[in-house]
Amino acid sequence: MTHQRVTVFGGTGFLGRRLVERLARAGSDVIVAARHAGEVAVPDAPGTVTVRRTDVRNGDDVAAALAGADAAVNAVSLYVERGGLSFEAIHVDAAVRIARQAADAGLRLVHISGIGVDTRSDSAYVRARARGERAVREAFPDAVVVRPSVLFGPDDAFAGSLRMLARLPLVPLFGRGDTRLQPVHVDDVAEAVARLLERGITGAIFELGGRGVHRYRELVEAVLDAAGRHPPLVPVPFALWRALSALLAVLPSPPLTRDQVILLETDNIVGEGANTFATLGIEPQDLLRFLTQRR
Repeated sequence: MTHQRVTVFGGTGFLGRRLVERLARAGSDVIVAARHAGEVAVPDAPGTVTVRRTDVRNGDDVAAALAGADAAVNAVSLYVERGGLSFEAIHVDAAVRIARQAADAGLRLVHISGIGVDTRSDSAYVRARARGERAVREAFPDAVVVRPSVLFGPDDAFAGSLRMLARLPLVPLFGRGDTRLQPVHVDDVAEAVARLLERGITGAIFELGGRGVHRYRELVEAVLDAAGRHPPLVPVPFALWRALSALLAVLPSPPLTRDQVILLETDNIVGEGANTFATLGIEPQDLLRFLTQRR
């Protein structure tokens, strides 16, 4: 089943942009709903892309963005609370607002969450995403929830931070670098969401991780090998990282947040028995190959 008109909330974000491109190239007419609406162009695409300035905290804005749509994707995310924006407002209240209005309009909905969401987490960000996911499923049982692992891709934050570390004389590790991660390419997640919409899948939860499961230390070593450098790797206790993130929190755009540190304290991998890329016939990419490519 192909949806001809899809509203993508957060369509100017890292994942949202890739999804908009994928849908437009497949012939869908896409409404990009974003608070900071800029130009979004997809050259030579059979579908159209229309940008609508939308504040997901405003019910009228959400209704206008959904008007005439066949389906919607909530790819809105907030990583740092600032400027009056809170995790609760974006990941819980706005998520439920979108879900209820999509349900009332008879649309299909894909809600983007994340692997490892847990209402008991020390991270306010993770707790809010968990509450939002649960509230969305209560408001709209037929909604599909997609939980990606850490996203990577061109100009991403995760791989970029690893490459930045490779330039240091000493490379600090988070703990001993033993946390297991399953980073996933942003294009693979966009492809999965598009196929969920096209196939009309409802009421399911998908966990999306990349091809390989890697310890953090392994990823750092791969970047260093690609750069031809081998500085000492220095284990740093997570307590010190938390303290550092607290000091950096006073900055307008902190390079490291407490929530990011907490996320790196536990494994972030696909759960056993989950719906995955394999369910959709997608072979995901491996971060190690991406990291070692010449740039």
